[in-house]
Amino acid sequence: MRVEDTQRTYPVRAVIVMGVSGCGKTDIGSRLASMLDHACFIDADALHPPQNIDKMARGVALSDSDRWPWLKRVREQINTEANRLLETRDAMVQPAQCSADDRHTGKIACPQLYVVCGCSALKRSYREFLSQNSPNVPAENQPYDIVFAYISVEREELAKRLNQRKGHFFDPSLMDSQLSTLEPPDCTREAAIEVDGNQTIEIVAREAYAGVKKYMRSRGPINS
Repeated sequence: MRVEDTQRTYPVRAVIVMGVSGCGKTDIGSRLASMLDHACFIDADALHPPQNIDKMARGVALSDSDRWPWLKRVREQINTEANRLLETRDAMVQPAQCSADDRHTGKIACPQLYVVCGCSALKRSYREFLSQNSPNVPAENQPYDIVFAYISVEREELAKRLNQRKGHFFDPSLMDSQLSTLEPPDCTREAAIEVDGNQTIEIVAREAYAGVKKYMRSRGPINS
């Protein structure tokens, strides 16, 4: 049997939960991954090289030259996970799940696969870079596409969260630098949704889930 690609070009959907430090990317992203069929969750903070972590811990803002190698690692990690899912997707679909017509034609529907990543992705140029998942591969053979879930949080709420956060390398004094660097996505021009992050983590995760599902339906058939 061959697998029918019911998700147009992209059988894997990568969801990047983005926003400034303190918006809740890790907590929201990990909950969202669980809601999306227990998808893999990638925490981009864990991919920072030691020199980046040291700078942020000392209250020194990262420059583009600091971020580009890190973003490359993030993109590579997403690509690796997407390809791992593709390698195992045929085994995920059992013949018993197929209709009689499917068995007759030799076609079966592949379930939608997801990768979720928490990454600041502050600038549009960063998001464009992350979206170029396999620059040397033709579009029809790309393993996944990306939607960004932008978690917007008011400044006062961010300050409160950062000052209460324990055990994270990010110095709260960098909040204003991140806010000035942030280029919120234009959801009419970018593959993005916006979620009000001033609510509880559970509510934000549910709204992100609903927003991602709605966005994906507009892109082509998926399994709800």
